[in-house]
Order: sequence, then C-alpha cells, then structure tokens
Amino acid sequence: MDRARPGERHPAPEYYGRLRVCTGETGPVAWLTRRAPGRGGGGFGTVAGVAAPGFAAYVRVLHPASLDGRPVRWSRAAAAYGRTVGAGAEWHRLVGVDRAHHDGSEHGLPGVWDEPPDEGPTPPVVARALVPLLARHTRTPEHCWFGLWEGYGRRDFTGVPTFPTPGRDEVLLSGSLGEVLSPVSADAFAELPDLWWPEDRAWCVGGDVDLVGTYVGGSPELIADLLADPRLEALPASPDDVPR
Repeated sequence: MDRARPGERHPAPEYYGRLRVCTGETGPVAWLTRRAPGRGGGGFGTVAGVAAPGFAAYVRVLHPASLDGRPVRWSRAAAAYGRTVGAGAEWHRLVGVDRAHHDGSEHGLPGVWDEPPDEGPTPPVVARALVPLLARHTRTPEHCWFGLWEGYGRRDFTGVPTFPTPGRDEVLLSGSLGEVLSPVSADAFAELPDLWWPEDRAWCVGGDVDLVGTYVGGSPELIADLLADPRLEALPASPDDVPR
C-alpha cells in the first residue's frame, strides 16, 4: 500500500493508467450500493461485502508469497512447515507467526519464502492470470467498471464523487478489462482497482487493503475455471465467509 504523506499526494488524474476517472456517472454502481440485509446480502465483514452479493458461486484467490522476487504458493510454504492449506487458511497460522507479524519478512524461511503475500487489492501477478479467464465469461470485456479506494496514498481524490461499499468509499473508473493492469504499467507502485465488474455484471472481483486474497463472485462455470487454473491458487468461498 502506498503510504505517501499528504504533502506528497498528486491531484486526482483524469485517467488512472488508461482507466478513466468518472466524475458524473452513478447508474453503474447502483447494484452494488443497494445491498440487502441478512445472509448473503453483502454486509461488512463478509466475502459478498468485499466482492458483491447475489452470485451463484465464489472463490478466494490467494496472493502469493515470494522468494527472490518469484511467486511462492501458500501450499509450498505450508508444506515446509508440515501444514496444509484449507478453506479458512490464514498466512500467519501456516507459517507459525503471531498475527501482528503476518506482514513481515523477518520470519521468512530460507529457500522457501522471503516476502509474505501482498496485502491489498489484486497484485499484478494474480491479475494477469485472472484477466483472460474473466474475459471468457462476460459478453462485455471491452466495457467494464472499477472501484478504487480513495484512501490509497498518492492520489488526492478530494472533490471526485465516490460510492460506498462496506467500510470503504470508492472512486469509479471505467475502461476495458484488459486495461485493469495499466496503472502499474505507468507506475510500478500504483494499486490496482479494488473492484472490477463488466457492464453485463457476469462477475465481480473484490479486494481490500487489509486482505491477502482476492474474491471473485460469478457463475459456477467461471469459478470452476478459476479453481482449475494452474496459474492461480484458489479456494472455494461462500458469500457469508469472513474475508481473510
């Protein structure tokens, strides 16, 4: 996460990478802001609150750890400690550290990992694998919407309209699915959007500054593809699960 001081923040851009910063549209977010109370309604502290409610199936895509800059699957790290990755896996438990130290590299295991999974929205290594899979499961890959948390550090979005999600206020962006990686192409330290969804609402990708996983809601066919893809380390999820 970018922790620039307020004095270092840049004015809100017209474009974030190649994604247009929207200043007037409200219709595209209505389905996200009209969340229903109760189970599966997308409240705070639930998977459906991070992504979006109402999908037939959900998946949790784990952010990889790394060793010398190369991705490391959680299952590989867990095996080195004699553990396995289950549905409710938490990184700090797998590597045997206190939760307060889950984001530190000082507990790395030589030859296995030296940096923990990235906290925050979808990391680029995961996004690159997601994009072609998601594109096959929407009729509108060239017309997508994105939400970027206004609290990330180096952009001052004061005066730009935002829309609420549970616990966050998001700036609305628009562009094609293929352009979701464009912010990091222009600035390696930029965050990718927290939320992605196509115009036909066939799926929704959700992340958060405090999480080491990305959640996707969609059709059973999409979720099956994500679970089966060898480039991803993914686990089934339910809309009422606690996000991790």
